[in-house]
Amino acid sequence: MPNRKTRTREHIIADISENHFERFALLKGFSTESTASDYGYDIIMSTYDKNGEIENGFILVQLKATDSINLINNQTAISFPVDKRDLTLWLKEFYPVILVVYDAQNKKGYWLYVQAYFNSIKNFTLLNIGKTYNVNIPVSNKIKNSTMDKFKKFKEKLYNQVKNVIHSI
Repeated sequence: MPNRKTRTREHIIADISENHFERFALLKGFSTESTASDYGYDIIMSTYDKNGEIENGFILVQLKATDSINLINNQTAISFPVDKRDLTLWLKEFYPVILVVYDAQNKKGYWLYVQAYFNSIKNFTLLNIGKTYNVNIPVSNKIKNSTMDKFKKFKEKLYNQVKNVIHSI
């Protein structure tokens, strides 16, 4: 029996998944902050304009790392179970929530824009699901440099929809 805590494979690939995502964000000139406590988000990403000035809002990222992805639909998508408790949080979130599933064996990350995905499912409701729900992530949704631009556009589109919000007491 070991006398000390051990670093498991799960811990290692979780850290590698974070490094994988952050590398692409940093190469794009964005910044990332890892959350100290994971209650639904692992990374909070900020974007910057062409002059390096910070832009409003955030992109919230949840990372999931695995050694065995479940390919479906003639290997065009990854089926991945998501905890209902996470969905309850994510689907009420104002900022874009990006789920990233990291395939540790092939060193690739795949992303899903959570709110947009569930908005596209007709009559979806959390009331009709069990403890988990399998999402299908297209294998074409690979994390790469251009992906960070997409995430920024998701956030910009959201902000353009709520330009006239009035804060009051």
